[in-house]
Amino acid sequence: MHFEFTPRVIALREELLRFMDEYVYPNEKRHEEELAANARAGRPYAELPMMAGLKAKARERGLWNLFLPESEHGPGLSNVEYAPLCEIMGRRYWSSEIFNCSAPDTGNMEVLARYGTKAQQERWLKPLLAGEIRSSFAMTEPEVASSDATNIRCSIRREGGEYVINGRKWYITGAMNERCEIFVLMGKTDPDNADRHKQQSMILVPKNTPGVTIVRDMALLGVYDPPFGHPEIVFENVRVPVENILLGEGRGFEIAQGRLGPGRIHHCMRAIGMAEAALEMMCQRLVSRTAFHKPLSEQGVWRERIAESRMLIEQSRWMVLNAAYRMDTVGNKVAAKEIAMIKVLTPNNCVKVVDWAMQAFGAMGLSQDTLLTHFYAYERHLRVADGPDEVHRNAIAKQELAAYQ
Repeated sequence: MHFEFTPRVIALREELLRFMDEYVYPNEKRHEEELAANARAGRPYAELPMMAGLKAKARERGLWNLFLPESEHGPGLSNVEYAPLCEIMGRRYWSSEIFNCSAPDTGNMEVLARYGTKAQQERWLKPLLAGEIRSSFAMTEPEVASSDATNIRCSIRREGGEYVINGRKWYITGAMNERCEIFVLMGKTDPDNADRHKQQSMILVPKNTPGVTIVRDMALLGVYDPPFGHPEIVFENVRVPVENILLGEGRGFEIAQGRLGPGRIHHCMRAIGMAEAALEMMCQRLVSRTAFHKPLSEQGVWRERIAESRMLIEQSRWMVLNAAYRMDTVGNKVAAKEIAMIKVLTPNNCVKVVDWAMQAFGAMGLSQDTLLTHFYAYERHLRVADGPDEVHRNAIAKQELAAYQ
């Protein structure tokens, strides 16, 4: 296998690096100021004023919907081609949205592109691809161990020409955002089916549907995440037309497996970008600070951590590229083991790099004056999001043992 950049990726990568230098890094302070201004105005989940202009510039430069492999909706990049670009976007936790490449919209767009009807695509996929609206993926529930998706309790019951939805979801990323208009919701249409993987279905639920109640936003490590949010939501006798079902009853688990593979690898790509940024910040800090009469960068413990950080990042990057190659060549289902391995390895490796960077900054590393706490929250939550480490380790072991049983 070969991971050299293709000519198209080289051009996109150079353009993306220029864009980050010209528009993203110089706007970090403005990003924080606009978040604060929105909060003071009582609209913490409104789109930041600067984002519309940045998105327009990204579209003009051809840096739009890079994640989507289907060529009719985007540039048609493979997973291997997208990896270095997604990593660059990940160097700032908020920048993926500028390029219409942020979760959970990416996964939801892939679901609609692959499984949606023409009418569903026209109504929801089209404005999502254009960046006119945002979306959420309503799967996790507080009352069950959601690491086992067959535990889901949310009920989707058909009554004539409608489905009636009842259930409680939480940590529904992006649902607080004022521009979020649609949920891709997973629930049970056939809870008594003997096949536990055919009990679930996915359905499209407009956010403004009567019976949808946002209870509260949920914090990540004690910190809220405007303008996106991760709220707890109650669905009480929510009625949507039968045309809103995705692919048909009993196909929810199948769709989830198709959605979560790309979502998991995209998270890992972004995580590597954050770890690179954290290592860069660590090195800059260590060469500029003196303790015990010599620069921190000359002290053995920090050289050990710098070397280990570089190895952890490179290990993650090559494992992610291998998983991307497998997804491109044999498909997401066959590449399930490789996807599971990176989903465990990458967050664990990258959160260690961020943690060491925080340590290098001392008290400042725990404050709001660097991006490291944001990086840490993102990296640490990935050990739970889209399946916890324990579930993926179990899946890897099962595949390894299969040849011996």
